[in-house]
Amino acid sequence: MGICKTSYPINSPLYEEDFDSKLDIEIEEIRVLNMSCPAILPVKETFFISHGSPTLSIDESLPARNFLKSFKQKFLMNQKPNSILVISAHWETSEPTVNSIRGRNDTIHDFYGFPKSMYQLKYPAPGSPELAKRVKDVLMASGFPIVHEDKKRGLDHGAWVPLMLMYPEADIPVCQLSVQPNRDGTYHYNLGKALASLKDEGVLIIGSGSATHNLRALGPSKNVSSWALEFDNWLKDALLSGRHQDVNNYDMKAPHAKVAHPWPEHIYPLHVALGAAGEGVNGELIHHSWDLGALSYASYRFPSLNRSS
Repeated sequence: MGICKTSYPINSPLYEEDFDSKLDIEIEEIRVLNMSCPAILPVKETFFISHGSPTLSIDESLPARNFLKSFKQKFLMNQKPNSILVISAHWETSEPTVNSIRGRNDTIHDFYGFPKSMYQLKYPAPGSPELAKRVKDVLMASGFPIVHEDKKRGLDHGAWVPLMLMYPEADIPVCQLSVQPNRDGTYHYNLGKALASLKDEGVLIIGSGSATHNLRALGPSKNVSSWALEFDNWLKDALLSGRHQDVNNYDMKAPHAKVAHPWPEHIYPLHVALGAAGEGVNGELIHHSWDLGALSYASYRFPSLNRSS
């Protein structure tokens, strides 16, 4: 099968209208290949990515761009996952919901007032109804009684902005899983624990949020706010020393927690990634930078050295 034909940078001249039909055919070839391929390498780690501002998609001055562009060579040794599951801060639901798209995911431009060029970007990664079903099955088997499938929703910028830098070919099937802002960190940690077995099926699990996220506190200052530094340092120390329960109860344990996260949706993807790694795992800080005086791009890897039973 000619699946290598999709290995071009996205948003290049090759993505013309007459290419769409060819891409649809090759997406189906990718799906069939992924279903039939007997050699599936397990993914041994999970990741939390601070995706920062949507301008990460175009702003070459942001250090996080280079970090994400080097991701697959530096952190996965060019191992290509079978599929990708992104837990995005930008999809909030009352109950766990996974998107189940046959064909290409739509690119959702869920931001306002940014340069026009950002609204022209596309990340036409294939969906994976098969992965969506597996996500639903493992969650329900682990005690989550209601899990929905959304057959229309594409990828929001919490998913496609980092992925277009990490995997610009857009040839790996992608599903998104929502967060439940009405629940707590422990709930999302347990959500991650339920998803852990998917790593053995070659699924790369990525939590996409932000280590700090207070939009009202952002500004042009090059000096980082003291509250942001203190929260960010507390979070780093807790993750690197494997203090999972402290992270789960960050809202009671961390300094300035309510200032760093007035609403919890941008930290909950971290809890999912941490839970999917396994109890007792120490995190590794793999990137750190600041923008706008209070926006941390701290990103972490969680190697699955100790798996929960």
